[in-house]
Amino acid sequence: MTTHINHESEPSRMSDSYVIIGDGIAGASAAETLREEAPDAEITVLTDEGESLYNRILIKEYAKGKLPEAPISIHQESWYDDHDVDLRLNTVVVDIDIENDAIHTHEGDTFEYDTLLLAVGGTPQQLPVGNADADGIHHFWTFQDARKIKQSVEDADRAVIVGAGLLGIDFAAICGAQDVEAKYLMRGDSWWRYALSEEGAEIMHDAMRERGVEPVFGSGVDHFEVDEDGHVEAAVDPNGDRYECDFAGVAIGLNFNTELVEDTSLETENGIVVDEFMRTNVDNVFAAGDITTFNDLVLGEQAKNGSWGSAKQQGTIAARNMLEYGSEEFEWVSSYSITHFDFPFLSFGHPTLGDDSIEATTAEGEWRRVALKDGKVVGGVLIGDLSPQSAFKQLMREGRDVSDQRDLLMEPGFSVDDLAAATEQQ
Repeated sequence: MTTHINHESEPSRMSDSYVIIGDGIAGASAAETLREEAPDAEITVLTDEGESLYNRILIKEYAKGKLPEAPISIHQESWYDDHDVDLRLNTVVVDIDIENDAIHTHEGDTFEYDTLLLAVGGTPQQLPVGNADADGIHHFWTFQDARKIKQSVEDADRAVIVGAGLLGIDFAAICGAQDVEAKYLMRGDSWWRYALSEEGAEIMHDAMRERGVEPVFGSGVDHFEVDEDGHVEAAVDPNGDRYECDFAGVAIGLNFNTELVEDTSLETENGIVVDEFMRTNVDNVFAAGDITTFNDLVLGEQAKNGSWGSAKQQGTIAARNMLEYGSEEFEWVSSYSITHFDFPFLSFGHPTLGDDSIEATTAEGEWRRVALKDGKVVGGVLIGDLSPQSAFKQLMREGRDVSDQRDLLMEPGFSVDDLAAATEQQ
């Protein structure tokens, strides 16, 4: 059934039931919003994890040994009881019956819904090589992953890291913090080569080296070697070079959890396709978070975004449109910061996209790159000086053509007012 909620008609909410699959930040922010704006609604949250919402950003600090477990939890289980939200931990959804508005779980339970939110995220990709599932080889996604990584790396002497992106560098920082010598195997000639030039990447390379993590370019993994107990003892790259290790961190991307909807009428394309209101092609089914391929109003095309802030906002927007479709659009310029090093690092928007780019070293240890598409800012990276981030995000939201003012974007202390003043003088 299609559910359109009238905010002025509170009694109509009495019979509304909402099921949310996933208790990450997208699902949890949706539950919060639903409860705030529909106090009488029936809300059920199903998650396959064994613990309630925690801060996924902080688990890397826990694995580094910098934080205890206590500050990482966001919603204790009591929060759900206090807000009359039915939380089902350790619950694996095995079937979604779109035609009959029902969810079936591994224990044989059925949950019926008026409106459904899919916040099911993704699962880390495994390397398709020999012994990739050996003991001592880790992927980093959940708090439980972080606990295993922390225990394993504390007992390690040498490590190998695979995955030259934003998740892989977390492993580099963990090894550095735990004084574990590591080889960071990269297929290309630099870290995050689609977003950084050689100059920007070298700042990151030097920071890794200072912490005992050595980038190895033109490398990768052909297979892992294991000892007689099945524990990893070396990674062999496609060149035949062998790197001994007793800990390996793999971060090569996510497989989005679309298998639940493969046999349904929901549209998928590298995730679950939603519009700017977070609704799928089925009227009473919404999606939020990493799983979505959404209509990016800023970029002007379908896009994906894996940032915490984006997922949180998508959950909120999805909930509002579950209550009243069309009430609020998702329009967001995301950012992702790295706090592992002595200098700040921030990416914003879609730094790997665009048809042009500008970059500059603005001072010692300060570097920036801005990606452009049709003369408009679509993303970028800031190292050392993060002060221009608000201006760049504003330019993205406004969709302003800056092709005639490229040099001004690289000026230290740049602001949107500077652009306006320069335009008036032309």
